[in-house]
Amino acid sequence: MLAAVLYGKEDFRLETVDDPTPDAGEIVMRVAVATTCGTDLKVWRRGGHAKMLRPPTLFGHEAAGEIVAIGSGVSGWQVGDRVVANNSAPCLDCFFCDRQEYSLCENLTWNNGTFAEYVKIPAAIVRQNLLKVPDNLPDELASLTEPLACVLHGIARSPVKSSDRVLVLGDGAIGLMFVGVLATMCESVLLFGGHDRRLEIGKELGASRTFNYHHLNEPIEEVARSLTQKRGADLTFEATGIPQVWETAIDCTRPGGTVNLFGGCPRDTTVNVDTERLHYSELTLKGVFHNTPQYVREALALLGSRKIPFELLVSDRRPLSELQTVFQQMRDREVLKVAIDPSLSATPQ
Repeated sequence: MLAAVLYGKEDFRLETVDDPTPDAGEIVMRVAVATTCGTDLKVWRRGGHAKMLRPPTLFGHEAAGEIVAIGSGVSGWQVGDRVVANNSAPCLDCFFCDRQEYSLCENLTWNNGTFAEYVKIPAAIVRQNLLKVPDNLPDELASLTEPLACVLHGIARSPVKSSDRVLVLGDGAIGLMFVGVLATMCESVLLFGGHDRRLEIGKELGASRTFNYHHLNEPIEEVARSLTQKRGADLTFEATGIPQVWETAIDCTRPGGTVNLFGGCPRDTTVNVDTERLHYSELTLKGVFHNTPQYVREALALLGSRKIPFELLVSDRRPLSELQTVFQQMRDREVLKVAIDPSLSATPQ
Protein backbone atom coordinates (compact mmCIF):
# COMPACT_ATOMS: atom_id res chain seq x y z
CA MET A 1 0.00 0.00 0.00
CA LEU A 2 0.96 3.66 -0.30
CA ALA A 3 1.71 5.35 3.02
CA ALA A 4 3.38 8.48 4.41
CA VAL A 5 6.53 7.74 6.45
CA LEU A 6 7.98 10.51 8.63
CA TYR A 7 11.79 10.66 8.70
CA GLY A 8 12.49 14.01 10.39
CA LYS A 9 11.90 17.75 10.24
CA GLU A 10 9.67 18.56 7.26
CA ASP A 11 10.63 15.19 5.82
CA PHE A 12 7.99 12.60 5.13
CA ARG A 13 7.91 10.43 2.06
CA LEU A 14 5.15 8.54 0.32
CA GLU A 15 6.38 4.97 0.10
CA THR A 16 5.06 1.58 -0.84
CA VAL A 17 4.96 -0.52 2.33
CA ASP A 18 3.50 -3.91 3.17
CA ASP A 19 -0.25 -4.10 3.62
CA PRO A 20 -1.05 -4.52 7.33
CA THR A 21 -2.44 -7.79 8.61
CA PRO A 22 -4.21 -8.05 11.97
CA ASP A 23 -2.77 -10.02 14.85
CA ALA A 24 -4.96 -11.35 17.65
CA GLY A 25 -7.33 -8.70 18.94
CA GLU A 26 -6.60 -6.28 16.08
CA ILE A 27 -8.47 -5.06 13.03
CA VAL A 28 -7.40 -3.43 9.77
CA MET A 29 -9.31 -0.39 8.54
CA ARG A 30 -9.42 0.87 4.98
CA VAL A 31 -8.91 4.61 5.31
CA ALA A 32 -11.81 6.47 3.76
CA VAL A 33 -10.64 9.86 4.99
CA ALA A 34 -7.70 10.98 7.11
CA THR A 35 -7.93 14.60 8.23
CA THR A 36 -4.85 16.73 8.70
CA CYS A 37 -4.26 18.21 12.13
CA GLY A 38 -2.30 21.01 13.76
CA THR A 39 -0.51 18.37 15.83
CA ASP A 40 0.56 16.60 12.65
CA LEU A 41 1.82 19.93 11.34
CA LYS A 42 3.86 20.49 14.52
CA VAL A 43 5.22 16.93 14.33
CA TRP A 44 6.22 17.49 10.70
CA ARG A 45 7.88 20.83 11.46
CA ARG A 46 9.65 19.57 14.60
CA GLY A 47 10.51 16.10 13.30
CA GLY A 48 8.80 14.10 16.05
CA HIS A 49 6.60 14.16 19.14
CA ALA A 50 7.60 13.66 22.77
CA LYS A 51 4.74 11.22 23.41
CA MET A 52 3.19 9.89 20.22
CA LEU A 53 5.94 8.92 17.80
CA ARG A 54 9.59 8.88 16.86
CA PRO A 55 10.78 8.71 13.26
CA PRO A 56 11.07 6.87 11.06
CA THR A 57 7.42 5.94 11.45
CA LEU A 58 4.08 5.86 9.71
CA PHE A 59 2.41 9.23 9.99
CA GLY A 60 -1.07 10.66 10.69
CA HIS A 61 -3.57 9.98 13.47
CA GLU A 62 -7.10 11.11 12.52
CA ALA A 63 -9.18 8.85 10.28
CA ALA A 64 -12.48 7.17 9.60
CA GLY A 65 -12.99 4.16 7.39
CA GLU A 66 -14.21 0.63 6.98
CA ILE A 67 -13.11 -2.64 8.57
CA VAL A 68 -11.52 -4.92 5.96
CA ALA A 69 -9.86 -7.58 8.16
CA ILE A 70 -10.39 -8.87 11.69
CA GLY A 71 -7.89 -10.71 13.88
CA SER A 72 -8.65 -13.70 16.05
CA GLY A 73 -10.48 -13.06 19.29
CA VAL A 74 -12.24 -9.91 18.11
CA SER A 75 -15.98 -9.96 18.67
CA GLY A 76 -18.75 -7.49 18.01
CA TRP A 77 -17.32 -6.25 14.71
CA GLN A 78 -17.79 -7.28 11.10
CA VAL A 79 -15.98 -6.63 7.86
CA GLY A 80 -17.70 -3.66 6.24
CA ASP A 81 -18.48 -1.79 9.48
CA ARG A 82 -17.84 1.94 9.23
CA VAL A 83 -15.64 2.90 12.17
CA VAL A 84 -13.47 5.56 13.72
CA ALA A 85 -10.52 4.66 15.93
CA ASN A 86 -8.90 6.96 18.45
CA ASN A 87 -5.12 7.15 18.21
CA SER A 88 -4.58 5.84 21.73
CA ALA A 89 -5.96 3.73 24.55
CA PRO A 90 -5.03 3.63 28.26
CA CYS A 91 -3.83 0.44 29.92
CA LEU A 92 -6.47 0.57 32.74
CA ASP A 93 -3.95 -0.95 35.14
CA CYS A 94 -1.43 1.72 36.20
CA PHE A 95 -1.32 4.33 39.00
CA PHE A 96 -3.08 6.97 36.90
CA CYS A 97 -5.68 4.65 35.35
CA ASP A 98 -6.61 3.47 38.87
CA ARG A 99 -7.46 7.12 39.55
CA GLN A 100 -9.33 7.45 36.22
CA GLU A 101 -6.73 9.93 34.96
CA TYR A 102 -6.56 8.06 31.67
CA SER A 103 -4.79 10.76 29.64
CA LEU A 104 -1.84 10.40 32.03
CA CYS A 105 -1.65 6.61 31.65
CA GLU A 106 1.93 5.37 32.04
CA ASN A 107 1.42 2.78 29.31
CA LEU A 108 -0.73 4.49 26.69
CA THR A 109 -0.99 2.50 23.48
CA TRP A 110 -0.37 4.92 20.61
CA ASN A 111 -1.20 4.40 16.96
CA ASN A 112 -0.14 6.36 13.90
CA GLY A 113 -0.30 5.75 10.18
CA THR A 114 -3.63 7.13 8.95
CA PHE A 115 -2.05 8.85 5.93
CA ALA A 116 -2.17 5.54 4.10
CA GLU A 117 -4.56 3.29 2.25
CA TYR A 118 -4.96 1.01 5.27
CA VAL A 119 -4.17 1.26 8.97
CA LYS A 120 -3.92 -1.48 11.61
CA ILE A 121 -5.69 -0.78 14.90
CA PRO A 122 -3.97 -2.25 17.99
CA ALA A 123 -5.93 -4.55 20.30
CA ALA A 124 -6.11 -2.07 23.20
CA ILE A 125 -7.71 0.53 20.93
CA VAL A 126 -10.09 -2.03 19.45
CA ARG A 127 -11.24 -2.89 22.97
CA GLN A 128 -11.65 0.68 24.22
CA ASN A 129 -11.68 3.29 21.48
CA LEU A 130 -12.99 1.75 18.26
CA LEU A 131 -16.46 3.15 17.59
CA LYS A 132 -19.10 2.64 14.94
CA VAL A 133 -19.80 5.68 12.78
CA PRO A 134 -23.48 6.70 12.56
CA ASP A 135 -24.94 6.08 9.12
CA ASN A 136 -25.76 9.77 8.57
CA LEU A 137 -22.29 11.07 9.51
CA PRO A 138 -19.85 11.74 6.63
CA ASP A 139 -16.38 10.27 6.91
CA GLU A 140 -14.65 13.66 7.03
CA LEU A 141 -16.71 14.65 10.08
CA ALA A 142 -16.27 11.28 11.80
CA SER A 143 -12.53 11.73 11.35
CA LEU A 144 -12.68 14.78 13.64
CA THR A 145 -13.55 12.59 16.63
CA GLU A 146 -10.02 12.53 18.08
CA PRO A 147 -9.32 16.28 18.12
CA LEU A 148 -12.83 17.07 19.34
CA ALA A 149 -12.38 14.53 22.14
CA CYS A 150 -9.25 16.43 23.20
CA VAL A 151 -11.20 19.70 23.21
CA LEU A 152 -14.05 18.21 25.27
CA HIS A 153 -11.50 16.85 27.74
CA GLY A 154 -9.91 20.30 27.99
CA ILE A 155 -13.25 21.99 28.62
CA ALA A 156 -14.29 19.39 31.19
CA ARG A 157 -11.09 20.11 33.15
CA SER A 158 -11.98 23.82 33.29
CA PRO A 159 -14.67 25.45 35.50
CA VAL A 160 -16.89 26.84 32.71
CA LYS A 161 -20.01 28.68 33.91
CA SER A 162 -22.87 30.01 31.81
CA SER A 163 -22.11 33.59 32.91
CA ASP A 164 -18.44 33.40 31.93
CA ARG A 165 -16.64 35.54 29.40
CA VAL A 166 -14.13 33.23 27.79
CA LEU A 167 -11.10 34.03 25.67
CA VAL A 168 -9.63 31.69 23.03
CA LEU A 169 -6.15 32.40 21.68
CA GLY A 170 -5.54 30.64 18.37
CA ASP A 171 -7.63 30.27 15.22
CA GLY A 172 -6.40 26.84 14.17
CA ALA A 173 -8.77 23.88 14.08
CA ILE A 174 -8.42 23.21 17.81
CA GLY A 175 -9.04 26.85 18.75
CA LEU A 176 -12.09 26.92 16.49
CA MET A 177 -13.39 23.68 18.01
CA PHE A 178 -13.06 25.28 21.44
CA VAL A 179 -15.10 28.23 20.16
CA GLY A 180 -17.82 25.99 18.75
CA VAL A 181 -18.31 24.07 21.99
CA LEU A 182 -17.82 26.96 24.40
CA ALA A 183 -20.30 29.13 22.52
CA THR A 184 -23.02 26.67 23.54
CA MET A 185 -21.99 26.87 27.20
CA CYS A 186 -21.23 30.45 28.26
CA GLU A 187 -22.17 34.09 27.86
CA SER A 188 -19.53 35.14 25.35
CA VAL A 189 -16.46 33.82 23.60
CA LEU A 190 -13.77 36.19 22.35
CA LEU A 191 -11.46 34.75 19.68
CA PHE A 192 -8.03 36.10 18.82
CA GLY A 193 -6.13 34.85 15.79
CA GLY A 194 -4.14 35.97 12.81
CA HIS A 195 -6.16 34.90 9.76
CA ASP A 196 -9.30 36.72 8.62
CA ARG A 197 -11.01 33.72 6.99
CA ARG A 198 -10.46 31.56 10.07
CA LEU A 199 -11.84 34.32 12.26
CA GLU A 200 -14.94 34.41 10.03
CA ILE A 201 -15.34 30.68 10.66
CA GLY A 202 -15.03 31.47 14.36
CA LYS A 203 -18.00 33.83 14.06
CA GLU A 204 -20.01 31.16 12.27
CA LEU A 205 -19.18 28.76 15.11
CA GLY A 206 -20.50 31.22 17.69
CA ALA A 207 -17.70 33.60 18.69
CA SER A 208 -19.17 36.80 20.12
CA ARG A 209 -16.31 38.87 18.73
CA THR A 210 -13.13 38.10 16.82
CA PHE A 211 -9.84 39.98 16.58
CA ASN A 212 -6.96 39.72 14.16
CA TYR A 213 -3.90 40.44 16.31
CA HIS A 214 -2.05 41.74 13.25
CA HIS A 215 -4.48 44.67 13.16
CA LEU A 216 -4.60 45.59 16.86
CA ASN A 217 -3.28 48.93 18.05
CA GLU A 218 -2.64 47.66 21.57
CA PRO A 219 -1.58 44.36 23.18
CA ILE A 220 -4.05 41.48 23.27
CA GLU A 221 -4.24 41.60 27.08
CA GLU A 222 -5.26 45.27 26.96
CA VAL A 223 -8.03 44.50 24.46
CA ALA A 224 -9.20 41.61 26.63
CA ARG A 225 -9.37 43.82 29.72
CA SER A 226 -11.21 46.59 27.85
CA LEU A 227 -13.96 44.10 27.00
CA THR A 228 -14.26 42.67 30.53
CA GLN A 229 -14.66 45.70 32.84
CA LYS A 230 -10.86 45.98 33.08
CA ARG A 231 -10.66 42.62 34.88
CA GLY A 232 -9.71 40.09 32.22
CA ALA A 233 -11.38 36.90 31.03
CA ASP A 234 -12.90 34.41 33.46
CA LEU A 235 -11.29 31.62 31.47
CA THR A 236 -8.60 31.73 28.81
CA PHE A 237 -7.86 28.81 26.49
CA GLU A 238 -4.46 28.86 24.79
CA ALA A 239 -4.50 26.86 21.54
CA THR A 240 -1.30 27.73 19.69
CA GLY A 241 1.54 25.93 21.45
CA ILE A 242 3.73 29.06 21.38
CA PRO A 243 5.43 29.94 24.71
CA GLN A 244 4.93 33.69 24.21
CA VAL A 245 1.20 33.10 23.75
CA TRP A 246 1.11 31.05 26.95
CA GLU A 247 2.38 34.18 28.71
CA THR A 248 -0.21 36.32 26.92
CA ALA A 249 -2.95 33.93 28.07
CA ILE A 250 -1.91 34.44 31.69
CA ASP A 251 -1.93 38.22 31.24
CA CYS A 252 -5.44 38.11 29.75
CA THR A 253 -7.08 36.37 32.71
CA ARG A 254 -8.79 38.04 35.67
CA PRO A 255 -7.92 37.51 39.34
CA GLY A 256 -9.44 34.19 40.40
CA GLY A 257 -9.61 33.03 36.81
CA THR A 258 -8.31 29.91 35.09
CA VAL A 259 -5.80 29.65 32.25
CA ASN A 260 -6.01 26.46 30.22
CA LEU A 261 -2.61 25.98 28.57
CA PHE A 262 -3.79 23.52 25.97
CA GLY A 263 -1.40 24.03 23.05
CA GLY A 264 1.67 21.83 23.37
CA CYS A 265 4.93 23.83 23.10
CA PRO A 266 8.23 22.56 21.68
CA ARG A 267 10.40 20.38 23.92
CA ASP A 268 12.65 22.22 26.40
CA THR A 269 10.86 25.58 26.12
CA THR A 270 9.96 27.66 29.16
CA VAL A 271 7.70 30.59 30.02
CA ASN A 272 8.03 33.48 32.49
CA VAL A 273 5.33 33.93 35.13
CA ASP A 274 4.94 36.93 37.42
CA THR A 275 4.90 35.10 40.74
CA GLU A 276 3.40 38.06 42.61
CA ARG A 277 0.47 38.21 40.22
CA LEU A 278 0.05 34.44 40.21
CA HIS A 279 -0.10 34.38 44.01
CA TYR A 280 -2.08 37.50 44.87
CA SER A 281 -4.51 37.11 41.95
CA GLU A 282 -5.13 33.46 42.84
CA LEU A 283 -4.74 32.39 39.24
CA THR A 284 -5.13 28.74 38.27
CA LEU A 285 -2.78 27.60 35.52
CA LYS A 286 -3.86 24.28 34.07
CA GLY A 287 -2.20 22.07 31.50
CA VAL A 288 -4.51 19.58 29.77
CA PHE A 289 -3.27 16.84 27.48
CA HIS A 290 -4.98 14.50 25.03
CA ASN A 291 -8.30 12.73 25.72
CA THR A 292 -9.94 9.76 27.45
CA PRO A 293 -12.38 7.06 26.26
CA GLN A 294 -15.29 9.01 27.76
CA TYR A 295 -14.61 12.06 25.62
CA VAL A 296 -13.97 10.01 22.49
CA ARG A 297 -17.54 8.76 22.80
CA GLU A 298 -18.92 12.18 23.62
CA ALA A 299 -17.10 13.68 20.65
CA LEU A 300 -18.53 11.19 18.16
CA ALA A 301 -22.02 11.72 19.62
CA LEU A 302 -21.67 15.50 19.31
CA LEU A 303 -20.48 15.21 15.71
CA GLY A 304 -23.38 12.89 14.97
CA SER A 305 -25.87 15.36 16.39
CA ARG A 306 -24.78 17.99 13.80
CA LYS A 307 -25.56 20.70 16.40
CA ILE A 308 -22.31 22.54 15.66
CA PRO A 309 -21.24 23.07 12.00
CA PHE A 310 -17.79 21.52 12.32
CA GLU A 311 -17.85 20.87 8.57
CA LEU A 312 -16.67 24.49 8.28
CA LEU A 313 -13.23 23.32 9.43
CA VAL A 314 -12.58 21.01 6.47
CA SER A 315 -11.52 23.12 3.52
CA ASP A 316 -11.37 20.45 0.84
CA ARG A 317 -10.73 16.80 -0.07
CA ARG A 318 -7.39 15.85 -1.64
CA PRO A 319 -5.60 12.67 -2.75
CA LEU A 320 -2.83 11.10 -0.70
CA SER A 321 -0.35 11.99 -3.44
CA GLU A 322 -0.84 15.70 -2.62
CA LEU A 323 -0.08 15.34 1.10
CA GLN A 324 3.29 17.12 0.86
CA THR A 325 1.64 20.10 -0.84
CA VAL A 326 -1.12 20.13 1.77
CA PHE A 327 1.38 20.34 4.63
CA GLN A 328 3.25 23.15 2.92
CA GLN A 329 -0.06 25.00 2.53
CA MET A 330 -0.89 24.36 6.20
CA ARG A 331 2.53 25.72 7.20
CA ASP A 332 1.79 28.85 5.14
CA ARG A 333 -1.75 29.06 6.60
CA GLU A 334 -3.35 28.70 3.18
CA VAL A 335 -5.59 25.82 4.31
CA LEU A 336 -7.05 24.91 7.70
CA LYS A 337 -7.92 21.23 7.74
CA VAL A 338 -7.92 18.95 4.70
CA ALA A 339 -9.58 15.56 4.20
CA ILE A 340 -7.05 13.21 2.61
CA ASP A 341 -8.81 10.53 0.56
CA PRO A 342 -6.48 7.71 -0.55
CA SER A 343 -9.01 6.57 -3.16
CA LEU A 344 -8.70 9.82 -5.13
CA SER A 345 -6.36 10.09 -8.08
CA ALA A 346 -3.79 12.85 -8.23
CA THR A 347 -4.91 16.17 -9.64
CA PRO A 348 -3.61 16.56 -13.23
CA GLN A 349 -0.78 19.09 -13.50
